[in-house]
Order: sequence, then structure tokens, then C-alpha cells
Amino acid sequence: METYEKILNLNNEFEANLLKEVLTDRQIPHGIIPAEDTALGGIMGMEFGWGYVEAPERYRQEITKLYKEISKKK
Repeated sequence: METYEKILNLNNEFEANLLKEVLTDRQIPHGIIPAEDTALGGIMGMEFGWGYVEAPERYRQEITKLYKEISKKK
């Protein structure tokens, strides 16, 4: 089993869902991890973003490229 690493931060749930759909369609293994911090009232989200995507290191360039393409279309 491959080790997953943090690839990039996500700004919001919309971005996360869109990237998840693209990565799933391309059969790229990944995880979308929300930065849920209800105990702190959402302050962590303001500091570190909505969450992040993790995947095997070998997919870093491809995921980063796809994220940039998605970000341009918003």
C-alpha cells in the first residue's frame, strides 16, 4: 500500500468536490481531508484553508496541474 502525503491546500468545499470528481474520473488515488475544527469556531480554516488533498507522491505534479486548471475556471 502506498503512503499518502499532503499535496495541496483547498480553499473551500466547492473546490474540494470539483477536484475530487476530476481525480476520481482519472482514477488517481486520493483523499480529501477537511480541516474541521468546530471546537475552535472555524479559526483553523481561516489560517490553513478548508482542508487538503492527499495522495501518493508520484501524483503530485498531475494533481497540482489539475488544481490549477480547475482554479482558472472558477
